[in-house]
Amino acid sequence: MHLAYPAVLAALLFATGLYGVLARRNAILVLMSVELMLNAVNLNLVAFDVWLRDTLHAGQALTLFTIAIAAAEIGIGLAIVLMVYRNRGTSDVDKLRDTAEGHGPGHPDDTADTSDTTARPEVAA
Repeated sequence: MHLAYPAVLAALLFATGLYGVLARRNAILVLMSVELMLNAVNLNLVAFDVWLRDTLHAGQALTLFTIAIAAAEIGIGLAIVLMVYRNRGTSDVDKLRDTAEGHGPGHPDDTADTSDTTARPEVAA
């Protein structure tokens, strides 16, 4: 078996998943893109396991662990996305990022005087 075919396919899958993570705004599509990237890694693990003729089949064993972790990640990620959608009414990642960064301007904690920017060394008594 030539190693180039599955390696090129895995690279294309990973690039597609990376584009999906960086370009998509919907949280469900971002999770699907992460799964696509994990499947590209799984394809590489199995291809290199077959190419190296590993007697322990470590690549296939790692693939099984990756599939199990990906299933748990999707279950928890989907539950979080559904909870956020129920509370916020949107699954848009850009709008959710604004809520995670804290309060905006005009918040009562922003009324402190921050105009004095000179550094003053502390004097020990």
